[in-house]
Amino acid sequence: MFGKLLLLFILVPLAELYLFMTLGDALGIWNTIAIIIITAFLGASLAKSQGRMAMANFQNAMASGKMPHHEVLDGLMILIAGAVLLTPGFLTDAIGFALLFPPTRLIVRKLLADRLKDKIQVMGPRPSMKASPEKSKLDDGNVIDV
Repeated sequence: MFGKLLLLFILVPLAELYLFMTLGDALGIWNTIAIIIITAFLGASLAKSQGRMAMANFQNAMASGKMPHHEVLDGLMILIAGAVLLTPGFLTDAIGFALLFPPTRLIVRKLLADRLKDKIQVMGPRPSMKASPEKSKLDDGNVIDV
């Protein structure tokens, strides 16, 4: 796992640097910087609105007594999308906008659920303890009024 993360933290910045240089050369430095700033603000705005909708869906699921596992995964993906969109870069922006798009989120959620279903065990509430009809050994039926 550490090796995969290390590879990810090396390859993503290299890919972003390559895209910056290529697009900066084609579009010009100021247009490239403007695109980065606009996507950051647009992404933050979309993440905020999608986050509010995800929170409302979570609250509705909880109010109806439904397990909110889809809503939790959606909220997590929106949080990741917001963080990735604030990171400057074209590749990370594409990933962030894809995670903010509900149909794409549905696909990613299904992939995550399939991958995690063997690793997570969901348990329902335990049945309540029923009071036994027999009297306690300490209760002899006598009442002492003090």
